[in-house]
This record gives sequence, C-alpha cells and structure tokens, in this order.
Amino acid sequence: MKKPLGPVRRAFSPWDNPSEQPFIEFCNVTKRFGRVVAVDDLSLKIYEREFHALLGGSGCGKTTLIRMLAGFEVPSEGQIYLQGQDLSGVPPYKRPMNMMFQSYALFPHMSVTKNIAFGLEMDGLPSREIKDRVYDMLALVRLEGFAKRRPHQLTDGQRQRVALARSLAKRPKVLLLDEPLAALEKKLREETQLELINLQEQLKITFLIVTHDQEEAMTVADRISLMHMGKIMQNATPGEIYEQPNSRFVAEFLGDINVLDGQISKKQDDEVQLYSSVLGDHLDVHYPTPAEVGDHAALAIRPEKMRISLDKPEQTDINAIRGEVWDIAYMGDVSIYHVKVAETETLRAIVANTTRLVQRPITWEDQVWLSWDSDAGVILLA
Repeated sequence: MKKPLGPVRRAFSPWDNPSEQPFIEFCNVTKRFGRVVAVDDLSLKIYEREFHALLGGSGCGKTTLIRMLAGFEVPSEGQIYLQGQDLSGVPPYKRPMNMMFQSYALFPHMSVTKNIAFGLEMDGLPSREIKDRVYDMLALVRLEGFAKRRPHQLTDGQRQRVALARSLAKRPKVLLLDEPLAALEKKLREETQLELINLQEQLKITFLIVTHDQEEAMTVADRISLMHMGKIMQNATPGEIYEQPNSRFVAEFLGDINVLDGQISKKQDDEVQLYSSVLGDHLDVHYPTPAEVGDHAALAIRPEKMRISLDKPEQTDINAIRGEVWDIAYMGDVSIYHVKVAETETLRAIVANTTRLVQRPITWEDQVWLSWDSDAGVILLA
C-alpha cells in the first residue's frame, strides 16, 4: 500500500511502534440503551500524551464512549483498560481523570478561585496546597486578574478557561473534553483550539475530545476516530484521514469532495483507469486499491486539487474534462466554482483568491476545462 500521507502535528506517533503499550484501551465495547445500540463492538487504543479526537454527528456514540471511560455509564459488553487496569467496577471518583462538559457546569455563586478549588477541597487537600494549585491553574489559563470574579462577570472564553483550570487542578492522568468549545463564537473557538494544543503539550497528559466539528478535530488532534452508528469508520492522523479516506462515508464527512462513480477498466500495479459512464470518459488514477478490472468503484477528488481554466491544458498526462460554470461561491479567501460537466454531474473546484478581485477571469456560463493530476484523487470501493 501507499505510504501514509500527512505527518502528525508533532514528532509523536507511538501507535506506529509495536512495542508501545496503549494508555487507554477499549476492547470490544458495546453499550445498549434498551434496543438501541449506542456503541457497537468497538475497539480502540489511545496512547499516553496523545491528543485524540472522537469525531462524528449526533447519535454516533462518541459521547457515550467517553462517558463509559469516565465511569458515568457501564458497558453492556467488553472491557475498558487504563494503563493495563480493568476499569470495571471502579467508580468515577476513583478514576484518575476529569471531564469537562460543554456547559462548563460552574457554580454561579462561587468566585473563580472557589470554582477551581472545589474539587481539591472535596479531596481534603491541605489549604496551603490548594492555594498553590489554584494559583498555578490561574497562571496556566492566564486568569490571574480574575480570581475574585463570579461566572456571570466573565466572557464565554473566560468561563471556558475557568472550567478547564478546574478540570486540571486535580492533576488527572486523562482529561476528557465533551464538546468544550461548542458555545464559543468562531474566532474565539479557533484561538482556544490553539491554546488547548499548547496546554496539552505543556502538561504532557492525555486529552480525549468529543466533537462534531471536523475543523476542530483536524486542528487539535494527533489522531481522529471518525464514528458512525456506534462504530469507528477510520482511525488515523488528520493528514491521513483527509488525504486517504478508507470509505465514501469518511471522504464525504471530512471536507468537501467530488465523487465520480465508475468501473475499473484497466489496472497495472498502482496505475488504474476508471471509466465514468456519466462523463463518457476514462480517468487515470495513481492510487493503490484492491479493486480489480470490472469492479465498480468511485474516484474521490478534493476541490482544491482541481484546476480550472478557459483553455484546454496543454499537458497530456493529466485528466481534463469540459464543462460550464453553473455557480460561483465567493468565500473571501477562496472562490468555489460549480462546474456542470454532464447533465447529472456537477464538480467543484476551489481557487485561492490571491489577488483583489476587480473582474473575474472566469464567470458564470463560461465554457471551462477542469483538470487534475492522476495522483490527486483516491479510489473508493463502491
């Protein structure tokens, strides 16, 4: 198979080392609520100091999975291990992990200091140690000047930091984050994502985040587990899962993508030819696939990997098809061209707006050419 693409965010890939032992392990875990199967025979290994994301739509099982790890739900079948210890029967308060909820769950009548100290006081720590830890947490999340304020006197971003400081004050081995940034506006959410990355690298503890936001998962995670109907569809680094999706579901869930259905008409090693009946043309693809000649398959290409031009490309070793500009979406940094290439087929091409647009060189109803390299797409089994 082709060598995986997309290096991880940092030089950190214990999952590639066969001798490395997982820090957290889900072994054939199933969770049922009556007749509903929320998590279905799921196995997953997460490593120490990893920032792992559980990504998926509503009802895919990601929150149920993290709640079972925290001890708030009990698996119907299977085991969950932490550092080789079976967590069966271990109550939530005895598990060395903390969970940060989407709502933050701050006490409105308590100051920032009291909110952060609450868990430490419940554990009976000496007052001097509590004071030192609270001070350290305030410095960590850069809220030293807000110690006496109450939650209603803080912004959404500041409340999020207080909740994070409270979760980290007990020095857990694992921090569980359940949609922690969902309530933040886009710009603040993006800034906080980077803060989470830096915080996790500084503390060197394992983070497990639940999110429905694919951009968030791609930004913060070392690896992503994309879930659907209680199963993990693909578990890989952000670069691998985006550039080398293992199924049509994964390809269409992560980002925008063009999918052309067809049939394998020729194959030699990793050189594949796909015939598209809709286009009435053969498409050259350089990609490893178990599919054989005659098999139905699909070619998936990201719009940013497609080129658009008024003139037919001179290169003969690329794919090029004729079409008409059907629509244009101006997004500021990029423009998305919707090009009708057949009666029932429209493809999208993304063009970076590198100059200030006064007049578009390509506009609505123009006859254009879409082109792409043979290694720009991936073959998915239909």
